[in-house]
Amino acid sequence: MKVVILCGGLGTRLREETEYRPKPMVLIGGRPILWHIMKHYAHFGHNEFFCALGYKGDVIKSYFYQYYDLDRDATIDLATGAVTSRAVAREAWRVHLIDTGAKTNTAGRILRLRDQLGNEPFLLAYGDSVSNVDINALIAFHKMRGKTVTITVTRSPARFGEVTLQDEFVKVFEEKPARGEGWINGGFMVIEPDFFEYLEDDSTGLEILAKVAQDGRLTAYRHPGYWQCMDTIRDKERLDAEWESGRAGWKIWD
Repeated sequence: MKVVILCGGLGTRLREETEYRPKPMVLIGGRPILWHIMKHYAHFGHNEFFCALGYKGDVIKSYFYQYYDLDRDATIDLATGAVTSRAVAREAWRVHLIDTGAKTNTAGRILRLRDQLGNEPFLLAYGDSVSNVDINALIAFHKMRGKTVTITVTRSPARFGEVTLQDEFVKVFEEKPARGEGWINGGFMVIEPDFFEYLEDDSTGLEILAKVAQDGRLTAYRHPGYWQCMDTIRDKERLDAEWESGRAGWKIWD
């Protein structure tokens, strides 16, 4: 399945890093968090990515333009100008780098990709969260329920959109409640083409999931395993420490 990754936000709560680069390009263990997200999806066989770019999207473009050049060792003969380099392992990825507007809201970025995604379901990820969720089990769950959107829900403090569940159906979707703890929207979604019927223009945000829930078209896949976002510098330092320790909970690929 095609994978859409939201890469266009300002990342204001991580200003120490995002002043110079978009949030998905903040490094975890020497690699952008975007790379970690893509490695996760590729592990389950989903290798075609649509990066919805916005703020400092040129940084993401430059990274992929130079992906292999920056990753390989090289020898430069300054007398002749000859350059020889050592081959590196290749990723079987196809990456679409799409400018979806500097000020476009989250769901508006998805709307801008409508023609390229076609009339088929697709996967959606935020560009700042990592997890060990089983993507193919998530897809199987979604197909069995036959609804418009399936979100992965996990447990975390209430600074994220909170979800009230009845069985696997979402009864209430509240974006960033003021208090309380419970199931929250962890991203890692499966979306059917009829979701586009809810989207109006660039200003539409993923808060529109509240309307999908009201219509009984939003289901929730409970993920009790690892999940962590990178919302603050403290989150980044935590993820870095996990990676350097060799115990990164999201690293399930070889």
